[in-house]
Amino acid sequence: MLQLADVLLTEHGLFLLLGVVFLYLGAESLVKGAAGLALGIGLHAALVGVTVVAFATTAPELFIGVISGVDGDSQLGLGAIIGSNIANIGLVLGVAALVRPLSVSSTVVRRHVPFMALAAGLLVVFGRDGIIGRGEGAVFLLVLAAFTFVLYRGATGGVAANAVDESGAVADGGVVEEMPDVDPDGVDVRHVAFLVVGLALLFFGSRWLMDGGRSILYQFGFSQRLVGLTVLAFGTSLPEFAASVVAAVRGQAEFAVGNVVGSNIYNVLAVLGLVAVVVPVFVPVSVESFDFPALVAFTVAAVAVMLRGGEVGRIDGAVLVGGYLVFFWLLVP
Repeated sequence: MLQLADVLLTEHGLFLLLGVVFLYLGAESLVKGAAGLALGIGLHAALVGVTVVAFATTAPELFIGVISGVDGDSQLGLGAIIGSNIANIGLVLGVAALVRPLSVSSTVVRRHVPFMALAAGLLVVFGRDGIIGRGEGAVFLLVLAAFTFVLYRGATGGVAANAVDESGAVADGGVVEEMPDVDPDGVDVRHVAFLVVGLALLFFGSRWLMDGGRSILYQFGFSQRLVGLTVLAFGTSLPEFAASVVAAVRGQAEFAVGNVVGSNIYNVLAVLGLVAVVVPVFVPVSVESFDFPALVAFTVAAVAVMLRGGEVGRIDGAVLVGGYLVFFWLLVP
């Protein structure tokens, strides 16, 4: 009988591990380089935070989605996006809440949570006919533009000086990662180097994660959909997992919550929007019957917890993690 340990020690297992590591390092490098260049050419720090840095943190999902779409495996990209959003709520938010109860700011509840719910709802509605085409992709991007406008107005409307706090984190609910240490007085060649290296790491990491994950899980009878919902989803959620758990340990609760909410918004609106514009995304019946209801259930649970008392407590975290384990158990054949 084929053993998981034996498979992981093969060449495919090595590429899988390298893919995850490269995706994480690539995202970090891309954030630092892109934000540094944007600040260096004079963009407002708050605008950089809610656009350049936020979008760069979704780069792993974007590379996975585009590459899988071009390769004709759009189900991999779709599965990675849905699986990543479910993992962000059930695993990332749940574990962070177990580490320390997380307070939820009114800013996140008013400005961000509605867009997270809207993104999930649009995904389910657009996918009910079995395909997410270029028109639906364009709608995702338009909603993304509206979300970015709301964020920027919130970050600069009377609080421009406080848009980035002393720690460098965007103060508007913590949607994105901490702003990297950059010099706003000009373009530095190091920022270009970080950007180039980040893109290269993301490209190779995405390719290796896809190839290694597919090769291993196909040997165990997994379908494209299951590969996307499991190994690709978890691999692309590692940056959010690391950032939110570290934030919880440091007591930066608003950032931990905002990181999950913002990531789920960008995964659907930015990543799936761009992928659908490039190539239509086909939605199999299994996604409509199981994956979509699971995504809606986790999204509703997250919204209910955030609206209920302004805090995600340890009991909530345990329920979310337990729900994710049940989801994973039902998913794996």
